Amino acid sequence: MLHMMLRHFNNFSCGAFTVLSYTVLFPALIHLCTGQGQVSSPSEPLVSLVGHSVTLPCHLDPAADASQLTVEWTRSDLDPRFVLVWRDGIELESKKNPSYTNRTSVSPEKLKLGDASLRLSSVRLSDEGTYRCFIPQLRDSKVQLVVGAASSPVITTVEDQQSGGVVLQCRSSGWYPEPQVLWLDEEGNLLSAGHPHTQTVRGPDDLYTISSTVTVDNKHQNITCRITQNGIAQTRDTHVHVPGHSSSSAPLLVAVIALILSLIAVAFIVHRWKQRNRKYGNSQQSAKLSQLSKCPISDHGCGTTDFCGRRDTKM
Repeated sequence: MLHMMLRHFNNFSCGAFTVLSYTVLFPALIHLCTGQGQVSSPSEPLVSLVGHSVTLPCHLDPAADASQLTVEWTRSDLDPRFVLVWRDGIELESKKNPSYTNRTSVSPEKLKLGDASLRLSSVRLSDEGTYRCFIPQLRDSKVQLVVGAASSPVITTVEDQQSGGVVLQCRSSGWYPEPQVLWLDEEGNLLSAGHPHTQTVRGPDDLYTISSTVTVDNKHQNITCRITQNGIAQTRDTHVHVPGHSSSSAPLLVAVIALILSLIAVAFIVHRWKQRNRKYGNSQQSAKLSQLSKCPISDHGCGTTDFCGRRDTKM
């Protein structure tokens, strides 16, 4: 009888000590024993752009201190598969896949609150995939990451001498996944004319370059080139103003004005030249008259002295 009482007492003591230890040091383990603890994550894919940072959520539910637990972030398509390993309060860098070196981390402070989310920086196209957040003896959770890239388009304009219209070219590089291009009028409607010609090229870096050309009437209007990728919810717009015919006639107007100014200048020069010649002729005539006025004229009855001393003798 005494033996049985001692055995029950020992079992009670061990059980009480175990529950007390877990309650004080490892609250999360209570949920392990009851089967109520789990790991939660979003059901929808996360989207991040190349070069940005992203947080992959993973939370203990109910919240509990996970700083002394083992937390593993993995990708099954990698070798080694570990993106991050946290164990006994420290991160095990040696187990991490080299492509994630210095790019993944968890917050020790947030782990104490049951937040085991993964912080991924300098996102690359190769980071796209499904990530698994695993805490032993708890249910795991998975997060799908979609990686994209986007850039603003550039529009160039060239006049079409044959049609009299304007050729617009819209070009944008550095997109992922493959984007689409739309030409819109100033009211936001798709251009009904022009028959856009679009070409998409995938580069060695897996990024796409898209180029599209369209011919529009040479009239005052605003045109928008829109590059969009619905999978990553990215849109980039660039606007251009087509000035119209009045602008195209401006060079002719400038040429006419220049010609008129040139003719005025030539007429002014000719006028000044004529004035100078007329003035020079008048001065010559005045000099002759002045010289004649200085020559004496005398009459001796038999003759006269003509111009400057020559005598005219009357017979």
